Amino acid sequence: MTTTAPRRRHLDRVRWWTYLLLVLATVACLFPLYWMFIVATTDTATATRMPPEVVPGGNFLHLAGLVMETVPFVQALLNSLAVATAIGIGQAVLCSLAGFAFAKLRFPGRNALFLVVVLTMTVPTQLSVIPQYLIMSELGWVDTLQALIVPGLASAFGIFWMRQHISATISDELMQAARIDGASTGQVFWRIAFPIVRPAAFVLGLFGFVTAWNDFLWPFIVLKSPERYTAQIAIKALQNSYDVDLGLAMSGSFLATVPLVVLFVLVGRRMVAGILEGAFKG
Repeated sequence: MTTTAPRRRHLDRVRWWTYLLLVLATVACLFPLYWMFIVATTDTATATRMPPEVVPGGNFLHLAGLVMETVPFVQALLNSLAVATAIGIGQAVLCSLAGFAFAKLRFPGRNALFLVVVLTMTVPTQLSVIPQYLIMSELGWVDTLQALIVPGLASAFGIFWMRQHISATISDELMQAARIDGASTGQVFWRIAFPIVRPAAFVLGLFGFVTAWNDFLWPFIVLKSPERYTAQIAIKALQNSYDVDLGLAMSGSFLATVPLVVLFVLVGRRMVAGILEGAFKG
């Protein structure tokens, strides 16, 4: 009894500090979103007022209406949804296929090719903009959504992620048993491998979705027509060259952030479970 009581008090102190740090981290993460909403419900002067406002105003619907009048924002949200969904699904499937090939298939140059894939992660994204734009121009895809979708359907990080996960979760004995039963390589992947690594593929698809939704540089370069703008380019179009209406810009930013918040609320628990499963198995 004398030894367990101090140990229990020590655990209570650790738990108290842990919860305090978690609360502070949560507040630090949510405050920018809350401040964005405050400015989006008031005006530009609120962002520079001292002391700052902490209570939302009642101007959000008016500013949201101005956003819709200034740019085709609903169409931009739909474009972002289409692009991000296609990229998320594409990365989940194609990176799983490539990861399966690198992890479980034997073919000449496998290790060298995988090394090349990994090395591409060290190349800054900005260096690929010019050759990528030239390729899109040759294909006639400039100012089209497929110019955003096709280059993002697979990623070096996604291939590396799925290769490591498949290597750790799928045993060679399981594949040999499937081969003995007469399963082809495609059947082994779709009926055995992919159902096992589906949580990791789901998390990778979510990462791809969020990255594509928030992407600005490449859409800003390749898109020209307002009806093909994505959400991030539409937000940029709300700002002119000489003055920035922060209330208008924050309203557009908040409208573009809401779908991501809804997505996280719907699938956040599954995403965390997929990450933890990959961490424990890896």
